[in-house]
Amino acid sequence: MLGNKRVGIAAIALAASLVMTACGSSDGGGSDGGAEGGGTLTLGSIFAPQTLAASGAEWANVSPYIQSVYDSLLRETPDAEVEPWLATEWSYNEDKTVLTMQLRDDVTFTDGEKFTADVAAQNLLRFKAGTSPNASFLASVADAKATDEYTLEITLTAPDPALLNYLAQNAGAQASPATFAAPDAATDPVGSGPYIFNADRTVVGSSYVFDRNPEYWAGAEEQHYDQVVINVLDNPQAQLSAIQGGQVNGLNLFDNSALDQIEGAGFTAYPHELDWQGLILFDRAGTMAPALGDVRVRQAINHAVDRDALLKAVVQGYGTATTQVFDESSAAYVEELDERYPYDPELARELLAEAGYAEGFTLSMPNVNLGSTTAADLTAQYLGDVGITVQYDQLSLQEAIAALLAPKYPASWIQLQSDPTAWQLANFALTPTASWNPFRVEDPKVAELVSTLQSGTEEEAEQAGQELNEYIVQQAWFAPYYRVESTFVADGDTDVVHQSNNAYPLLQYITPKG
Repeated sequence: MLGNKRVGIAAIALAASLVMTACGSSDGGGSDGGAEGGGTLTLGSIFAPQTLAASGAEWANVSPYIQSVYDSLLRETPDAEVEPWLATEWSYNEDKTVLTMQLRDDVTFTDGEKFTADVAAQNLLRFKAGTSPNASFLASVADAKATDEYTLEITLTAPDPALLNYLAQNAGAQASPATFAAPDAATDPVGSGPYIFNADRTVVGSSYVFDRNPEYWAGAEEQHYDQVVINVLDNPQAQLSAIQGGQVNGLNLFDNSALDQIEGAGFTAYPHELDWQGLILFDRAGTMAPALGDVRVRQAINHAVDRDALLKAVVQGYGTATTQVFDESSAAYVEELDERYPYDPELARELLAEAGYAEGFTLSMPNVNLGSTTAADLTAQYLGDVGITVQYDQLSLQEAIAALLAPKYPASWIQLQSDPTAWQLANFALTPTASWNPFRVEDPKVAELVSTLQSGTEEEAEQAGQELNEYIVQQAWFAPYYRVESTFVADGDTDVVHQSNNAYPLLQYITPKG
């Protein structure tokens, strides 16, 4: 449940065992801080971070780990408007291929190292070359360098309309230069952020502890708690137990199956449709699964599934059936595309026959045990009804993501972010360099429209976004089932303002109630 957006990453839900630990507040439960701050904020996360190094940082559901330690060059309002942070001013040259940023001169990392433009440049280039699934956010960055101690110059190969937003997220996270070559950078992060990672109290994979940074440059008003604890709660039962036991202040629900019980426990729900669930048909050129190289086969897959039934059976109706991967907040959204592929197994069989697959074919996909097999079972049933045999390999979450991005599978059920703009979604899942286009499929029409998104006027870009949406739906690059209603919940001691472009509220917008 990655969604960024942003991102988001992306993924299938975690299925690892959970070791419960004390939540760190004085009463063993959630926050004991008032409106002025103090106490412990205990959050739940579906995922443990794969790394805590800034160069490999994820976002979306993993964002609170990153935000606790690192400041980014910029930051976002809840509506995703970009604001100054480590960078105080910025400007582009005329063709928007050089971004110049003025940086703060009063920031030090928690190890005493100084934050400078040269450090910022190194962090950007390390992120681009790093292991983050969002490394493609900086694909357009040709170079980054300091032109003086606190002036950063970023040179682009071409304009990037989303670059400022990326620099407000994990792509802009700033780590101490002392960690660049450190062997423990992935497990002992050092930033300039509001909290300091407490390795002694952390149980890797289970519970992560961050203590208030006593010399935080932004001041105590940006530190709403003395301590932040993030516990990995990777299944609905663990989440419900933590909520009912008073062991957590807020978390992003794995699903909405126990929402009534959670609200009955005094938690407030903050719902949002940020992600979609369904099939991503990676191998659109047919290199691994030749059948997927034929658009009629991909269209047949779309007609084979009953989206309304899946919506009810898998997520209890919390969401909106759709056949497009953009949501209503995007300028690329086209209402009619929510119903482009009605459930029609007979038409699906006809399309398969026209493509030369009247006898069907076998499609390999990974399967992660989510605590419920409903999505996997129904997917196999619907595709099987039209002649497509689904062959599942049972994998852990980490194995599945690595296998998909390798790539080792031509298709997969997945939950991915919708993204607020066509440009961002294109760089996330459509272009040859996108993380979630692991087969590096190229398409001249997509390239043409993406170019307009990149360099056209606002009006031209909006039109190109809708055309791009219509094209990838017609070409059936995906087989979305529905936009899922995800829900963040918080207890009566905690206020939350949800982030419009991220699966998890940003840390600065989770505060003590009072």
